[in-house]
Amino acid sequence: MSLTNQTPESQVQGLFKRIAGNYDQMNNLISLGTHKHWRKVAMTKLMLKPGSFVLDLCCGTGDWTIALAKATGPSGQIIGLDFSAEMLTVAKKKVAAASLNDRVTLVQGDAMTLPYSNDQFDVVTIGFGLRNVPDANQVLREMHRVVRPGGQVTSLETSQPNQPVVKLGWQVYFKLVPMMAKIAVHDYHDYAYLQRTATEFVNAKQLAQMYDNAGFTHINYQTFDMGAAAVHLARKAYTEN
Repeated sequence: MSLTNQTPESQVQGLFKRIAGNYDQMNNLISLGTHKHWRKVAMTKLMLKPGSFVLDLCCGTGDWTIALAKATGPSGQIIGLDFSAEMLTVAKKKVAAASLNDRVTLVQGDAMTLPYSNDQFDVVTIGFGLRNVPDANQVLREMHRVVRPGGQVTSLETSQPNQPVVKLGWQVYFKLVPMMAKIAVHDYHDYAYLQRTATEFVNAKQLAQMYDNAGFTHINYQTFDMGAAAVHLARKAYTEN
C-alpha cells in the first residue's frame, strides 16, 4: 500500500477526537466560510433523485450528510460514515435537530475497508476526507466497489493552485492557520497537522488521475478560489456483457 498520508491513522483519529467540539467553528474560520459555497456547487452536480441511497464518507459533523438527506426527500436514505465517535456525536445532535433521524443513519467505520457489499449505493460522497485517510487510492477503490454501475461519486478536497503567485499566497495563508487556531481554540498542534495535509495533498489534475486509476469514467472537476479546493465527479461504468 502506497500511503498518501504518512501520519498514523491512530494519531489522526486522536486529533479528530480532540477537535470535534470546535470543528465547525474552525472550519468556518479557516475557509472564511467558503466551504459552504463549495458544497452547494457540488450538490448542484450530483445525480440525486427522490429516494436515492447515498453513502457520505468521512462525514464528520454531518453537514453534507444532512444536505444530502434534504435533497433526496422523505424516501431517501443516507448513511454517514466516519471513524471518529466524537465527530459522529456532534453529527447525531445536528441530524436530530433537523428532524432527519428517519432518513439518516450514522455509522462509525473505516473508509479504507467499507462494511458494505458491491454495487449498493446510487451516490457516494466524501468531503475533505481523502487527504486524511492513510491511502486515498484505496478509498477511491472502495468507493468504486460500493457504488452501483452507472452511479456517481464525488469528492470535495483542498487542492494546490498552479499559478505561482496564487500558490505562494495560499501557502502563506495556510501557514497562519495553526496560529489562528491557537488564538481561537488554544490548539496549535492539531491544526498544524491539518495545515500540512492541505498543502501536501495532490492537485486537482493528479486527483483526477487517481480516479481514473480506480476505474471510474466520466471524470471531471471544478476548482474553487483559484485552485485552493476542487470538486471531482465521476461515474462507475455499467458492467459489460
